[in-house]
Amino acid sequence: MRLAPMIVEREQPGQEAEIRAVTLAAFGRAAEADLVDALRADEGRIPELSLIARQNGQITGHVVCSRGYVETAPALGLGPLSVHPDHQKRGVGSALVHAVLGAADALGEPVVILLGDPRYYARFGFRFAGEFGITAPVAEWAPYFQARPLTSCSPSLRGGFTYAAPFDAVPA
Repeated sequence: MRLAPMIVEREQPGQEAEIRAVTLAAFGRAAEADLVDALRADEGRIPELSLIARQNGQITGHVVCSRGYVETAPALGLGPLSVHPDHQKRGVGSALVHAVLGAADALGEPVVILLGDPRYYARFGFRFAGEFGITAPVAEWAPYFQARPLTSCSPSLRGGFTYAAPFDAVPA
């Protein structure tokens, strides 16, 4: 089967409803879609790091990074990463993660933090955040709490990580 060409680009005004639909389909609940909407309105929003994947004119995936902190030093929190179920396991998520990491590095960001499956995110260079001296906001997250240092990361970047405020409202 031949896959449709994929384009990864910045989210644009007017795409909110389509992104919400992809996120709802990907997660099967409103919490992550509500989080994306809240992050879009948050002061920690970084428009350059809200990316979509498009195939045949349709949005098939979305990823966002928002401002977080390791102690008081700026860092990024990645997520949600959403791929419509009809397009999963076809490279959409990988393309989005590679693109957002490259964009974050180009912006001079030091590190990207996420909560996710280590078996999936290891391919992008993520490792357990504790290996870098970065601790999760919730201790029980440690087996899934990961960091990906970027070019400008300093070994002195250590301590507790805080996500952008909208993450505090997400149900478990």
